[in-house]
Amino acid sequence: MSDKFIVFHVEGGLGKNIAGTAVIKAIKEKHPDRKIIVTASWPEVFLNNPSVERVYRAGNTSYFYNNYIDGKDTIVYRKEPYFENDHIMRKTPLMVTWFNMYGLKYDAKKHQPYLPMNMIQSGNISKWKRNRPTMLIHTNGGPFNKDSQPHAYAWTRDMPIHTAQSIVQEYKRDYHIFQLCRENSTQIPGTEVVNKPMTNYDLFSLLCSVNKRVLIDSCLQHAAAAYNLSSTVLWIGTHPSMFGYDIHNNIAARTPSSIVKNVDAYLFDYDFNGVPHQCPYPDKTKIFDLEKIYDSIDETVD
Repeated sequence: MSDKFIVFHVEGGLGKNIAGTAVIKAIKEKHPDRKIIVTASWPEVFLNNPSVERVYRAGNTSYFYNNYIDGKDTIVYRKEPYFENDHIMRKTPLMVTWFNMYGLKYDAKKHQPYLPMNMIQSGNISKWKRNRPTMLIHTNGGPFNKDSQPHAYAWTRDMPIHTAQSIVQEYKRDYHIFQLCRENSTQIPGTEVVNKPMTNYDLFSLLCSVNKRVLIDSCLQHAAAAYNLSSTVLWIGTHPSMFGYDIHNNIAARTPSSIVKNVDAYLFDYDFNGVPHQCPYPDKTKIFDLEKIYDSIDETVD
């Protein structure tokens, strides 16, 4: 009998690809007899997944049509959950929308992101150990390469500098603090800055090595869910009800009091890259309640 295939296609950022690993698990449950072929913008995320037969980088799919489409028994899953009506209208979270889109049954306890490490990757966790407890603050999301981000600070998701500085001041006596950011980001004194390109699994090893995590709506809050690492996650232009995980202490920014005319907003309220004229906050010190953040960090089990 000829092989039967599922083609699963996912585009977007690293965080979205990590979230997509939860969809893979449900696809395999529904189609255990089919080999899953993944085409992804971040293929490294899927390489260790035992449910995946082959992984291709989007745009680099030599002989794909001959191998998996032409005359083959194949089901293609290539839809964009961000443009589903339920997501646009905020009726269902991203993960639920994604599952519903493909007729899959979502169970939040079963269907979490999945990022298994091989022995080399897990061995890299030890290189982040320091001589006292460690904390990671992820201040600026997106690719490390500064040319990939139009703004050094994306107000929609990056941690406000005042907030990051306050966290460091509060905890630097008790923790060695890593600041994860981009090359063009503001560096916080009193931290070990991590801003050079690395593999995704080197990045995940840093996440797994620390005792405390203060994250933003970026790839690591998805990865922390995959590793069952409860974290403090700060939200500004997006909301945890749509993109977050219950395992985390999710802290939303204060509702802005100023009125901004969103002249450029189409299907979503804010551009994720943080277009400056859309920012509705007049004062960077008033975006978050710092005491809530401190309480969350203290509650997180080391």
